[in-house]
Amino acid sequence: MVIYGINPVLEALRSGRATELRLSERSAVNLHELIRVAERHHVLIRRVAPAELDRVAGGGVRHQGVVANVSDAFDYTVQDLVRPTDAAPTPLIVVLDGIEDPHNVGAIVRSVDAAGASGVVRQSRRAAALGAAAAKASAGAIAHVKIAKVVNIARSIEELKRLGVWTVGLAAGGETRYDEINYREPTAFVVGAEGSGLRRLVRERCDWIVSIPMRGQVDSLNVSVAAAIVLFEAVRQRLGKSSRTVSK
Repeated sequence: MVIYGINPVLEALRSGRATELRLSERSAVNLHELIRVAERHHVLIRRVAPAELDRVAGGGVRHQGVVANVSDAFDYTVQDLVRPTDAAPTPLIVVLDGIEDPHNVGAIVRSVDAAGASGVVRQSRRAAALGAAAAKASAGAIAHVKIAKVVNIARSIEELKRLGVWTVGLAAGGETRYDEINYREPTAFVVGAEGSGLRRLVRERCDWIVSIPMRGQVDSLNVSVAAAIVLFEAVRQRLGKSSRTVSK
């Protein structure tokens, strides 16, 4: 996978997943930190013409004179995400149902990392590619977040439930308000594509369908914003703040 931009590339280098670093031979930006981290991880560094960076990055993008090759290590399983870690002793997962915009995927991954959540479940087909655009939108967080690729989202929700994880779907008109649920237990938030929302079979398999109250004229939020809101409600509850929550 090719990624570009100073912050995404720096995070990929820090994660140990970058295999080659290409820098513009005409760059006026201070790249000492990138070079230092690349050398520490024994990453091949090449100075190349700006035209080559334009070609490798895809053209028409703002790569900041920095492009890296990164190993595609998105080979985690649902079980890996449920396994407790120091950062997420109680599983907190986001499941992506048919989200096709890489900028939304990247923004969600950034929120998952910021919340210290366990990771992301995404479908291997009919979903946004985890490429340079998603990496850029994630501000490099994609290099640190565990991402499980699955064949079928509905079946993965059933697997999460068998593993003791409550599944909470987000949808306009959901019968329960998002802040009325107890997220101190293992939880997976399921978010659907903008416009179409959760698919029927996916929605039917969720333990709850929750909504975020809207006070303005529009009836929905960007999916990445909605995901961030519920993630940090879970974080707030787990930090021990008082909350009006119910268990199913």
